[in-house]
Amino acid sequence: MKLAVTEDTPAVKTYEESLWADLPEAKSGAIQMSLDLLDALHRRWMAFLRALPERDFNKAFMHPEWGRVPLDEAIGMYAWHCRHHAAHIENALAAARA
Repeated sequence: MKLAVTEDTPAVKTYEESLWADLPEAKSGAIQMSLDLLDALHRRWMAFLRALPERDFNKAFMHPEWGRVPLDEAIGMYAWHCRHHAAHIENALAAARA
């Protein structure tokens, strides 16, 4: 998001999430550490977005698969993505309790 605000339609890079998830620290690290990091990231993004002038929500980045993505659309996609992953976690926890 900050790239889109500070540069003129910058290109972003994709990565292989499954390969990152296979790294040793991802498999053995404390879950709470990841949750704390995610919480801090979300709080930082909220502070950033609340201070952002409305005109900047029209700024965009170039995604290699999706093309030009305006910041306001990226925020919506990320919100959906977070809820999607939260649902997976809730389902896994429910299954573990059953």
